[in-house]
Amino acid sequence: MKLGVNIDHIATLRNARGGAEPNLARAAEIALKEDVFALTMHLREDRRHIKDSDLYEVKKLGAKINLEMAATTEILQIALDLSPYSVCLVPEKRQEITTEGGLDVSSQKEYLKEFIKPLKERGILVSLFIDADLNQVQSASDIKADYIELHTGSFSNAFDKKEYNSELNKLITASIEAQKLGLKVNAGHGLNYQNVYLMKQIPNLSELNIGHSIISRSVFTGLKQAIREMNELIN
Repeated sequence: MKLGVNIDHIATLRNARGGAEPNLARAAEIALKEDVFALTMHLREDRRHIKDSDLYEVKKLGAKINLEMAATTEILQIALDLSPYSVCLVPEKRQEITTEGGLDVSSQKEYLKEFIKPLKERGILVSLFIDADLNQVQSASDIKADYIELHTGSFSNAFDKKEYNSELNKLITASIEAQKLGLKVNAGHGLNYQNVYLMKQIPNLSELNIGHSIISRSVFTGLKQAIREMNELIN
């Protein structure tokens, strides 16, 4: 299983004072030295953390960027110009603190099918951030996505209450079905140092994308050590 590190919250901390510290490119350099497969960066409509210029600075380092984005024309044009390694389409609400759930692919299949065509033509891998719902899995296959990323937020919340078996089984079932349909499977959201070991029960996961818990631990241990510890847990 590969580790993708979401560095959005380095930018959140930087933006709290409106200056240049902590330096996002420096964080990316540290991560890339720790056997990180890709760096996830969510360019939100309101630019609350990652800025447009951050994407280009990190790409100059040779990083595989997994660009999280809403399915909007503005962000699509940026993605086509940037040509990241992959994009992950996510739902986006102005008032949310963080992404609250998976993308409803089923209700907008025709729109999303057309939306991802120029990305795929550019050779950019397309992932859809969805809940562990078989209807959404089928819809992701129908529009010819390359990957799904299973939203693990409900599992993570249930883990804290020690009632996670049902949510874990949903993830396992969705992953198996997705792979039968030819989709590759990633997972992420809310995963931390206490619950990530259970992701090994989901068959053939390609990648875990983890951000907040790694950045939080790095406050106490340093970013290099925080990434190293997470890599040891998932491998």
